[in-house]
Amino acid sequence: MQYTYTPEGVCSKQMIIDIDDDNETIKSVKIVGGCPGNTLGVSKLVEGKKIDEVIKLLKGIPCGFRGTSCPDQLARALEGIKNSK
Repeated sequence: MQYTYTPEGVCSKQMIIDIDDDNETIKSVKIVGGCPGNTLGVSKLVEGKKIDEVIKLLKGIPCGFRGTSCPDQLARALEGIKNSK
C-alpha cells in the first residue's frame, strides 16, 4: 500500500512510502526535495527493512538547529502509518 506524507520543518516537500502486503516492511521510499544524495541514500537504506526497525534508527535525528530532519520526518511518517493500521 502506498502512503504520502508531507514533512514539516525540513527541505523535503513530500515522502511517498510503499509498504509491503504484510504492512510491516518498507518496499520503497521516494523523498521529493531535500538534499538529493542524502534523501536518495536514506531511501535505499530503508528498503526491505521493518517499519519498527527504521523508526528506532531514525527517530530524533536532528538537522542543524531545526530539531528534526528528513530521516526523523520519515520515522514520524512511519509511526503514522503504523498507528493507522
